[in-house]
Amino acid sequence: MQGLDDMPPADPAVRAVLEAEAAEQGWPAMHAELARLDPPTAARLAPNDSQRIQRALEVQRISGRPLSSFHTAKTATDAALTAAAWPLISLEPDNRAWLHERIAQRFDAMLAAGFLDEVLLLRARGDLVPDLPSMRCVGYRQAWEILDAHKARKGDAPFPMAELRDLGIFATRQLAKRQITWLRSMPARQIVPCDSPDALARVLALVDRQWAPPGVEAP
Repeated sequence: MQGLDDMPPADPAVRAVLEAEAAEQGWPAMHAELARLDPPTAARLAPNDSQRIQRALEVQRISGRPLSSFHTAKTATDAALTAAAWPLISLEPDNRAWLHERIAQRFDAMLAAGFLDEVLLLRARGDLVPDLPSMRCVGYRQAWEILDAHKARKGDAPFPMAELRDLGIFATRQLAKRQITWLRSMPARQIVPCDSPDALARVLALVDRQWAPPGVEAP
């Protein structure tokens, strides 16, 4: 919405050095280094968020500038003009219990559609590890960890499907909470309660008002 920051491209050599350092020291130590060099970026990243920590340190080493400095180039005027031209319609539930129920329904549907079998096939490939961004996605990470724990037990105990369901739903709730917090950081957004029966009609009305031709009153 506000354009892309002009940051340096990825550098495989710098990334290789960072990965080697992380393998020796651990990502929490790399996060501590980032906190020393770029406190604003480190404050919004978890100590084990290897992908984003690596990128922030990579930008720092290539450019000599903290990653956070690239995010402050846009002016308030730029943001206001962008918001006027491209309105942000934010679907946010009024009822948190409704959201939690929908999350549970979605994860149950994933399990019924063969989600665990999919993860088993991915593990069997041999070229994937749990630290990859794709395997850290909500649901995949929990399934991978539970499969590791189940394998370590080396017994005939049944697979703890209920545990996978509970962990997957909990992780998805946490993700939804972070997403809502992120949306609330945008004061120009136009909120439509997604749990309202007329949510679609309200979204269409906002769109009609924004893009109605000059001199034509929107319905």
